Amino acid sequence: MTETLISDVVVIGAGASGLTAATDLRAAGLTVTVLEARDRVGGRLRTETIDGAMLELGGQWVSPDQTALIATLDDLGLPTYSRWRDGDSVYVSPDGTASRFTGDIFPASDVTQSEIERLIEVMDALVAEIDVAAPWSHPRAHEYDHVSFAGWLEQQTDDVEARDNIALFIADAMLTKPAHAFSLLQALQMASSAGSFSNLVDADFILDKRVVGGLQGVPLALAASLGGDVRLGQPVDRLEWSDAGVVATTPSLRVEARYAVVAVPPNLYSRIDYVPALPAKRLQWHQHVSLGLVIKVHAVYETPFWRESGLSGTAFSPYQVVHEAYDNSNHDDPRGTLVGFVSDEKADRLLALPADERRHEILGSLASYYGEEALSPAVYYESDWVSEEWTGGAYATSFDLGGLSRWGHDQRVPVGPIRFSSSDIAAEGFQHVDGAIRVGHDVAAEIVADHRA
Repeated sequence: MTETLISDVVVIGAGASGLTAATDLRAAGLTVTVLEARDRVGGRLRTETIDGAMLELGGQWVSPDQTALIATLDDLGLPTYSRWRDGDSVYVSPDGTASRFTGDIFPASDVTQSEIERLIEVMDALVAEIDVAAPWSHPRAHEYDHVSFAGWLEQQTDDVEARDNIALFIADAMLTKPAHAFSLLQALQMASSAGSFSNLVDADFILDKRVVGGLQGVPLALAASLGGDVRLGQPVDRLEWSDAGVVATTPSLRVEARYAVVAVPPNLYSRIDYVPALPAKRLQWHQHVSLGLVIKVHAVYETPFWRESGLSGTAFSPYQVVHEAYDNSNHDDPRGTLVGFVSDEKADRLLALPADERRHEILGSLASYYGEEALSPAVYYESDWVSEEWTGGAYATSFDLGGLSRWGHDQRVPVGPIRFSSSDIAAEGFQHVDGAIRVGHDVAAEIVADHRA
């Protein structure tokens, strides 16, 4: 038998964005019902204990520019701690040579280092011209959106190693797509959302702190305050809407409300049958936005052995299967944890391998940075978000060539009583939980204002 609920607002998705919106709406005196398809809250935030090790399978870092997230952590009383960063970083060159270094610029020839520094300056200058909330308004937006990031880099320099390293900071590390698959404008938006391209280059900035107990503590705390208004295991398969309101249905629930907040990534919008259908323009752009692909690798060792060798645990190389890795040891845990990332086409290839072969390649790549001891972790686990039915990839959706300037302005436009909310459509904090929180606050404020009008 289908249960019927009546609320002012139905929120679809119990990630950080949907739960932030629901919390604000309730604080404003509106009633809410949150429907979550999974059997847990958190969306792309997930903390699990696996073989005795606490692992953050999704998002985890807090950077100084993420002021909305920091404010939420303060409100919830969730403490943070700094990522371990003492010691040298490691870079593996195209010929497989591992070199230790300090600072942000990878060790290479003087010419290549000079080109990397010059390209960072060029990117910072372009980013400074971008309105993070409306990159499509730039006078050259159409031009920038019709050249791939890889193609633009080829126009800037003949130094292949410099190009590969600059591309890494956006393609491998952020959008998790090949640099030929997205535009220069999309790259500039990504950097603008973090304040500058230099901020993405600075690992000590962008990966500054972690939350004690895991970043999933944010949605867990928000959901706890909402209590029984959060319903798990309730995938919404139909959303009827009109000027009078909405009706959201799941296999066992029917929620009648004045407003709906669809708080899922855009690649999942089509999992819902909208009645009537969404406007044709929206249906069109939904076909041109997609999530990237990354495997997040967790390797736990009895001790953080790399520290004894004077290494920070920070490692980079566009020429390795694991393009970046960090010391990810937990607060007050004597064991050492490394986290590494395998993205885009490299992830395609590895996911086609049997699990034992994939593990062998990944650990071999970690050993290129840290030595033979990296081959034998006590705990090994891969977070493969493309296999998550209610996610389908990571870290965030982005447009194909030409899509951001053509449709970007439409992402946050309401459809009747329906609002949309996720980190994928944020300005500041794009693809991070900070952006999810910002959009959640904005959407709640819009509904409250409309409700009171």
